[in-house]
Amino acid sequence: MNTLTVLAGPTAVGKGTVSAYIREHFPQVWFSVSATTRPARPGEVDGVHYLFRTEEEFDAMIAAGELLEYATVHGRYRYGTPAGPVREALESGHAPLLEIDLQGARQVKEALPEARFVFLAPPSWSELVRRLIGRGTETPEEQARRLETAKAELAAESEFDHTVVNHDVRAAAQDLVGLMGLSVDSPADGSAEPVGSPESNGV
Repeated sequence: MNTLTVLAGPTAVGKGTVSAYIREHFPQVWFSVSATTRPARPGEVDGVHYLFRTEEEFDAMIAAGELLEYATVHGRYRYGTPAGPVREALESGHAPLLEIDLQGARQVKEALPEARFVFLAPPSWSELVRRLIGRGTETPEEQARRLETAKAELAAESEFDHTVVNHDVRAAAQDLVGLMGLSVDSPADGSAEPVGSPESNGV
């Protein structure tokens, strides 16, 4: 049976971008569909983009132990990872990948300590600051708050089994897929490239 891989890292490090690259180029990687209490946006399909649930339904999922992890985002809506589909994917021989925040990764570690935990790190602190400021989507106050959060998140790197440094999205994605024990011969471009050796940390 394959192992669940959990990807986490500091804010603005590029987790979503790396995951999106893997979705596009490595269809053998299985991604879970998160449950959320927020309303669906135009074009979003229940069960495809998210599992849209009411607050009461989400509470019931928590009470029944159906979520591997969950959290309230920005003090408004809740998001969580349903445990059932992940376990079914593992039993079916798929290679599941969860891209979540540090809080969620810690919850998964309590529930599934045998999972593989990968920390996505920036090349440097200055590069992380550049990426966050470069977004241009937050006020200076929000940027300062997120940078303080990022400092605390970076300090958690030693809690993970492996570290992949996001110098380049394609290389980071290939490193992660290699850690999952999968071929990095991407069906999307047909080119096989050797996987580098990401830094590893003892837990």
